Parts: sequence; structure tokens; C-alpha cells
Amino acid sequence: MKRICVFCGSRIGNNPEYAEQAKRLGETLVKRGYGLVFGAGHIGLMGVLADAVRNAGGETIGVIPRALVDRELADRNLTELRIVETMHERKATMAELSDAFIAMPGGYGTLDETFEMLTWAQLGFHRKPIGMLNTAGYFDALLAWIERAIVDNFVKEKNRALLIVDNDVPKLVDRLSSFSARTTTIER
Repeated sequence: MKRICVFCGSRIGNNPEYAEQAKRLGETLVKRGYGLVFGAGHIGLMGVLADAVRNAGGETIGVIPRALVDRELADRNLTELRIVETMHERKATMAELSDAFIAMPGGYGTLDETFEMLTWAQLGFHRKPIGMLNTAGYFDALLAWIERAIVDNFVKEKNRALLIVDNDVPKLVDRLSSFSARTTTIER
């Protein structure tokens, strides 16, 4: 793996642990030799994460739709800033540049990006690991919904393995690093 894409909030949230984990994740990525691919925002958790990677000397690649650049949300101090036309192009570009994905606390956009990568994995469009950093139990209700979808037979039991969940940054990164698509059974 060379780069990990992180989906996270353009807001900081009201729990200081979210920003602490974003900083810890950024530092961990650099220590492990991974570059960051993200939504290019200079605000919220995206900004905290990018600053941590940059301050540790790591690579930062941001992908942002032109409409958001025009609103001055783009971080201009990145290793590389890619400007695309649409949100669909943004997700496809981030996926192409990345070897793994991590979801951190965020809103609708974070969930949209994460579930698109899960759907693509389920359909066999990629075989990259997808992690969820469950800081302060932020994703507990969503994980309960996933379990319900499995129980009610909307998601195959074997596809639970598509999402690697942890609340510890180094452990999550280690689990993504050791992921092997060949040993993960994927069924539609």
C-alpha cells in the first residue's frame, strides 16, 4: 500500500476526541509510510488530518469539485490538489489514487463516500480494504443498522468482512495493511 483515502467531516464535531483521532491518524499514516488522499478541504476534520500529515512530512493529495474550490474550501498547501467537475468524479479519482479507505466521523458526504466504496467492493469493482475508525462510538448506530441488514437478509453475512472496524488508530491501520482480498469472501 502507498496511499490511504480518508473520508471525514468538513466540520470538527463537538467531541474533542474526533480531532485528536484525526491528528493521530495523520501522524500514524506518515510513520507507516502512507500518503493521504482526501477531500481537499482545509476545514473540519479534513483540515486537522491534512495538517497532521503535512506537519509530519507526509504526502497530501486532495480531490475537490470545482464548485467547492470556488467557495474557497480547498486546502492550497497540499502535495497535490486535483480539481474535478463532479462529486462522482471526485469519488472515482480518490478510489483510483488509493490502496485503502478509512471512514472517520462525518456527515452525509462521509457516509456517501464510504458506502459507495463498500458497494463497489461488494460488486467486485475493487478489492481494497475499507476501514471505519469508530471514535467514541460514533458509528455504533450505523453498525447496528448493518447488523440488522444482515439479519434481515439485505446484506450477505460474508460481506460483513468488507468493513474493518476499530476504535484504535494503529490497530485499524495494521488491519488494513494485512488485509488480503484473496482471503476475504465476497458475495453479492
